[in-house]
Amino acid sequence: MKTLLLLLVATAAFGQQPPPQEDPIGQQLFPPELIMSQSQKLHLDEKQRTTIKNEVQRAQSKFFDLQWELKEASDAMVQMLQQTPIDEARVLEQADKVMGLEREIKKIHLSMLIRIKNSMTAEQIGQLRQLRGGR
Repeated sequence: MKTLLLLLVATAAFGQQPPPQEDPIGQQLFPPELIMSQSQKLHLDEKQRTTIKNEVQRAQSKFFDLQWELKEASDAMVQMLQQTPIDEARVLEQADKVMGLEREIKKIHLSMLIRIKNSMTAEQIGQLRQLRGGR
């Protein structure tokens, strides 16, 4: 009986999901959707509005092309993985291409968020932190 109880406790302990990781980088930046939805509360001026719109449009145009490339590269990798035997060298080369495209997308997104935050005043950044729950 003790063994069964110990086994149940151990299974429950190991079966629990770890708590979600906090994103320390994401906590320092603000999505443009949040800023635009709160634009009146933040008292955005016309220059800030234009900057945000331009940065989002610039990033979206780059995302569109990269997402097509990423889809094609991912599909090619899936096809390679369906082969028997799998050509490891080719798959790893393709994986580098896929991860490079993912990296480029993340870099463009980060750059956009930085430029948007740089257009905000310290007071506006404080307001955004409060709106997001102090994070």
